[in-house]
Formats: sequence, structure tokens, C-alpha cells
Amino acid sequence: MATLQNSSIACSSSSSSSSWDRRRGIIRATLNVPRRTKNISQSWSHTITDKKLSPININTFKRNDNDGPEPLVIAKLYAILEAVADRVEMHKNIGEQRNNWNSLLLTSINALTLAAAAMTGIAATSAVGGGAPVAALKLSSTVMYLSATGMLSIMNKIQPSQLAEEQRNAARWFKQLHNQIQTIIEMGNPATSDVKEMMEKVLALDKAYPLPLLGAMLKKFPANVEPAVWWPEQRRRQAKGLDGKKGWNGKLEEEMREIIGVIRKKDKADYLRLGGKALKFNKFLAISGPVLTGLAALGSAFVGSPNHGSWAVVLGVVAGALASVVNTFEHGMQVGMVFEMYRSNAGFFELMEESMESNLTEKDMGRRENGELFEMKVALQLGRSLSQLRDLATSSSCKEEEEIEEFASKLF
Repeated sequence: MATLQNSSIACSSSSSSSSWDRRRGIIRATLNVPRRTKNISQSWSHTITDKKLSPININTFKRNDNDGPEPLVIAKLYAILEAVADRVEMHKNIGEQRNNWNSLLLTSINALTLAAAAMTGIAATSAVGGGAPVAALKLSSTVMYLSATGMLSIMNKIQPSQLAEEQRNAARWFKQLHNQIQTIIEMGNPATSDVKEMMEKVLALDKAYPLPLLGAMLKKFPANVEPAVWWPEQRRRQAKGLDGKKGWNGKLEEEMREIIGVIRKKDKADYLRLGGKALKFNKFLAISGPVLTGLAALGSAFVGSPNHGSWAVVLGVVAGALASVVNTFEHGMQVGMVFEMYRSNAGFFELMEESMESNLTEKDMGRRENGELFEMKVALQLGRSLSQLRDLATSSSCKEEEEIEEFASKLF
């Protein structure tokens, strides 16, 4: 029994010692792993940091700042964008103000004129033995007529309805320019030429639609009717990211030439003709109003006179009533605004004509605007589909100048 116990103890001790040795071996292995990893990492680090032996070119991971747009160009475009947005609000507010001028002056002048006519009639009925009351009525009516004459002369000179239409047009074109600048920024890679072009457009609009009245106001009664011009000299500018050569062929060029002919002979010519008629009519009304109020003032001054009693009453009352009618027709119907609308529409077709001619006269196809895109723009501006635009060009090419009856635009 003692022998068996000793042998079992020896076996257990040997097994425990072997297991302890195995554990120590495991512990050594785990302790030696970091040391080996460190050596390996150091050897790899020497290999990677050696530029001559490294297979990776570190310089290829550097960001190329020249790929994107220049920050200064973007900053300039945003500065122009803010200025354009401010001009939109200015022209909108001033347009509303001048429209209020038209309404208030029209109401005030008509009230003065009709009140003076009524006082002239009352003075005529009380002329016999009236004494002081008649003199007061005569003096009051004369002063009111003279005041109405002065106010009406100023109103006819500045044409508030036309001023309001100018500001509405300016706000419209500045909004369009605002959208163009946003499109350039969103498409990416704007250039210095874009900044220069946008600046020229802003200055051209400022010149075409001035804000002050004194010294810079547009002529309200020009000698000749000409289209409104609110754009700088046309520059041949290819749309970014598009090939100008694509879409252009002999058929499209001939189509554009026919459209130019229709616009010049029908649309633009018709609006210039209507603008001339509106201008002549407005001149007649602008002269007639102050003349009638002046004659009414003269008649009211002689009411009750023994030598001029009858004609003075007729002149004082009838001329005042006619002056009120003329003033209402001129400024209530806003004849000046109609003239400015015709002039602006003629300018719209003038701009289209210049844009098409600038593309057609450019010999370098690569510098032209993309043909398909340009044709679509022309169709949209004229309120037509592409098929309708081509049909118009085909029909106009088959007719003589005198036989063309259809207008190019279906919008206005």
C-alpha cells in the first residue's frame, strides 16, 4: 500500500510538474509574441519610410486645389448676387411708390378740377348782386384751376404710370440676372470672364432703368420710338459642359435665319408701330390737360364780368369738366405705361434677334452655344414647341415678305 501511494504521489507530482512546464511554455509564448511583433513592425517601418524602397508614392494622396473653382471668383459672384437681390427689392418698392403717385395725383387733380368747376357755376348763378361771396368763389376757383394746371403739368412730364412700368421691368430683368448667377455657381467652375459679364449686365440694367428722377430720368416723349435696351454688347458665350459643335447644321442655321426675319418684320415692327401710336396719343393728352385747366382758370376769373359773362361761364365750367375727362383717360388708362410696355416688348425681340445673329455669325463652331439647347431656348421664349418653331420657319421660307401673316411669338 505504501508503495502504491508513493507511486501515485510520484505520478501526480510528475504530471503536475509537466502541466506546470506546459503552462510556463504557454506563458513564455504569450510573453514573447509582443517582442516578435515589435521587431516585425520595426522592420516594416524601416521599409515603408524608405522612399526609394517604398512601392507607394505618398505625393499621390495630396489634394489638388486647382481642380475646383477659385474662391475669389466665387466670392465675387456672391457679392454680385447680393447686389442684384438688393436691386430687385429697390426697384420693386420704388415701382409700388410711383404707382401710388399715379393714383394719388390723379384723384387729387380731378378733385381740384371738379370742385373748381362747381364753384365757377355757383359763382355764375350768384353773380347778380352777389358782392363779396361771388368774388370769393371766383378767386377760389381760379386758384384751384391754376394749382391743378401746375400739378397736371408736372404729372404729365414725369408720367408716373410709365415710371412704375419701368421699375417693374427692371425688377423682372434683375430677377432673371439673379437666376443666371445662381445657375453659374451651381454648375461649377465659374471663371473671371463670368464675373466680368455679370458686372456688365448689372451696369447696363442700372443705365437702362435709372432710379432718380432729376437728371437721369428717361425721356417720356422721345422724338423716335426705339426698343428698350437693357443688356450690354452681346458676347459669344458657349454653355459650360456642352459642345457648341453639336446640334448645328445647315438646316438649323437656315431655320434661325427665317425666325430672325419673322421677328424683325412682324413682331418687333408691330410693337414699334403700336408704340408710336401710343406715344402720339399720350402727347396729345399731355398737352390738352393743362391747356384746358388753364382756359378754365381764365374763364373763372371773368365770371360775372358784364362784357365777358356768358363765354366766361361756359369756358370755366366746360373746360374744367373736359380737363377732368382728359386727365382720367391719360392717367387712369395709364397710356404712358402702355407705351413703355410696347417699347419693352420691342426690346425683348431685339435681344432675341441679336442673340441669334451672334451665334450665326460666329465661324468657330466650338464657340457657339449648343445648337439643340439654343433651339429649345428660342422656342420657349416664343411660346412654341420645337415642331411649331420648325413649321414657322418652313412656312415663312415659302412666302414673300408681304405674305407673312403669322407672328413669331405666341406669348404676347
